[in-house]
Amino acid sequence: MTAPLRIVIVDDETPARNRLRDLLHDCAGQIPLQVVGEAENGVQALQLLAQTAADVVLLDIHMPGLDGMAVAQQLAQRQYPAAVIFTTAYDAHALQAFELNARDYLLKPVRVERLLGALRKVQPSMLKPAPVRQYLSTNERGRVLLVPVDDIICLRAEQKYVAARTATHTYLLEDTLTSLEQEFPQRFIRIHRNTLVARNAIAGFALKEQSTEDGEHSGWVVLLKDSDEALPVSRRQYAVVKQFKQGGI
Repeated sequence: MTAPLRIVIVDDETPARNRLRDLLHDCAGQIPLQVVGEAENGVQALQLLAQTAADVVLLDIHMPGLDGMAVAQQLAQRQYPAAVIFTTAYDAHALQAFELNARDYLLKPVRVERLLGALRKVQPSMLKPAPVRQYLSTNERGRVLLVPVDDIICLRAEQKYVAARTATHTYLLEDTLTSLEQEFPQRFIRIHRNTLVARNAIAGFALKEQSTEDGEHSGWVVLLKDSDEALPVSRRQYAVVKQFKQGGI
């Protein structure tokens, strides 16, 4: 089954965003898609795209503050940028849009046939490797904080939350451990049913008998770089130790 296109809508006018959402609903019968977010200005769009994995951005041009062209320029500098489809009432920027490698340039009022055709231009090969989030968000004392994924040493499931530990702090996330494992397979590796560890944080493994209530412990622990902490490896994940010995991590 083809994975749905993850789409973000960016337009400063609410009726325009609503119309695009309705048009996407009509397109969904012919191409798998999912609206994963909306933004009403350029700054908000970049903040959203820093936290949300997206394949396509439906992007207005004339917006207060940071306009659509400036947003597209910043997106183009990313390693795996989302495909940009401009949706605008003005045709004067078409040349500049395609210089920024826009997939298409749709004039308002956007028609469902044109939108469907534009989405079909985003080929699966263009989406690989899939863009992933650079930050995970957490609520802390009434504030929304962004935690850089690259700073996270390990992730541990704790009751209703996942604890993300960096070198200096531990943050509580609402993501599930399974979803994070699937989203960041190159970044984290599972060592226990309740623990993922960053591959580049692993210094080695040591055999250390350790009793656990559930009897899962394999006798091996993960040694972390720049830390005295050792994380237990479960029997089910013993293959991780073999993989490390063979230089596969």
